[in-house]
Amino acid sequence: MAALSSNLLFVAFFLYLAATIFFALSIHAKNFRNKQGEVKKNRAGLIGFVASIFGSIFSLGYFFTRWSVTGHAPVSNMFEYMTFLGIAIGIAFVLLYAIYRSDVLGVFTMPVVMLIIAYASVFPSEVQPLIPALQSNWLTIHVITVALGQGILAIGFASGLIYLIRTVDLTKRNKKTISLEFIMYGLVTLVGFIIITNVFSWMNYEAEFTYTNENGTEAPIIYDLPALIGPNEGQLITENKMEPLFNVPSFIRADDLNTVIWSFLVGIILYVAIRLITRKRVSQLFTPLVKGMSPDTIDEVSYRAIAIGFPVFTLGGLIFAMIWAQIAWSRFWGWDPKEVWALITFLFYAAYLHLRLSKGWHGEKSAWLGVIGFAIIMFNLVFVNLVIAGLHSYAAG
Repeated sequence: MAALSSNLLFVAFFLYLAATIFFALSIHAKNFRNKQGEVKKNRAGLIGFVASIFGSIFSLGYFFTRWSVTGHAPVSNMFEYMTFLGIAIGIAFVLLYAIYRSDVLGVFTMPVVMLIIAYASVFPSEVQPLIPALQSNWLTIHVITVALGQGILAIGFASGLIYLIRTVDLTKRNKKTISLEFIMYGLVTLVGFIIITNVFSWMNYEAEFTYTNENGTEAPIIYDLPALIGPNEGQLITENKMEPLFNVPSFIRADDLNTVIWSFLVGIILYVAIRLITRKRVSQLFTPLVKGMSPDTIDEVSYRAIAIGFPVFTLGGLIFAMIWAQIAWSRFWGWDPKEVWALITFLFYAAYLHLRLSKGWHGEKSAWLGVIGFAIIMFNLVFVNLVIAGLHSYAAG
C-alpha cells in the first residue's frame, strides 16, 4: 500500500504537469485564426481542466491510501503536510475554474501545486509513529482544515499575481516592479531549494555534528548540505566535511537554517541566470500570457478565493488549533512561534477584508495584499516551522 500511495502521487504530479501544458497551449491557441479569420475552436483548456481533475483524484488516492498505511491522517510532518497543501490548492483550483473558466489561472496555479509537492518530496517520507501530543482526532481536524484554508488562499495569491503582471507597467523601474521581481525571486528560490537538496541527496552528502541544545545537553545533528552555519557550540564529527563559518544560538534549528541560506544563494544564481539569458525581468516573461485577461475578473477571483479561504483558515488555524492545544498541552494559547504567526496571518487577512469591503481597496491594492498574505503563510510554513525551535518543531520531520 505504501508503494501504491507513492505511485498515485507520482501520477498526480505528471497530471498537474499535463494540465499546465494544455492551459498554456490554450492561451497560445487563442492567438490563431483559420483562413476565414475566425478564431479556431480551442479544446486545450478543457483538456487541461480534465487533467487537473484527474490530478486531484489521484492525489486524493495517495492521501487515503497513505492514511490506511499510517493509521492516522497523513499530515503529521513536513512531507505529509506540504503534500496535502498542494492537493488542497489543486482542489480549490478545480472548483474555481468550474466557475470562472480561466486558463491563465491554471497556468499560474498548476506550477505552484507541482512546486509545493516537489518541495515536500525533499523531506523524509517514511511512515513514522505519532508522538503523544499528536495522537488526537483534533489534530486531523485542525491540520486538514488549515491546509484547505491555505489552499484556497493560494488561489487568491495566484490571481493577485496575475492581476499585478497584467496591470503594472513592467517596463519601468519603480517600487512596484522591484516588489514584483522580489516575489518572482522568492518563487525561483523555491526551485533552488528543490534543486540543491536533491543534488546533495543524490551525492549522499551527510555531515554529523554534536551540539548543545536548548535544554543544555549535548545532542547529535545531521547536515544534508555543507555547513555554512553550525549549531550551538557545535563540533564536526564527520571527517573531510566543510567546517561552518559561524555557529548560531540553540533556539535556532541550525541545519534547517543552513538549508534556507543555501536555497537563497542558489535562488540568486538562478534568478541572475534567467535575467542574463532572457534580457528581461522575470515578471515580464509572463506578460504575453495575461494580456487578454480582464483585470476585473481576476480581481473578483482573488477576492472570492480569500473570502472563502479566510473563514476556513480561521476555523482550522485558530479555533480548532486552540481546542487541540488544550487537549495536548492543557492550555489554549502559549505564544509558541507557530501560534503567533497563525494569529498574524488571521489579522492580516481580516485587515484585507476590512479594507476591501469598508475602504474600497479593490484592484491593485487588493492584489498586493493577496500576494503578501500568502507570502506570510509561506514564511510561517518554511522559516518559522523549520528554523525557529518551538512546540511545532516536530513538523520538520
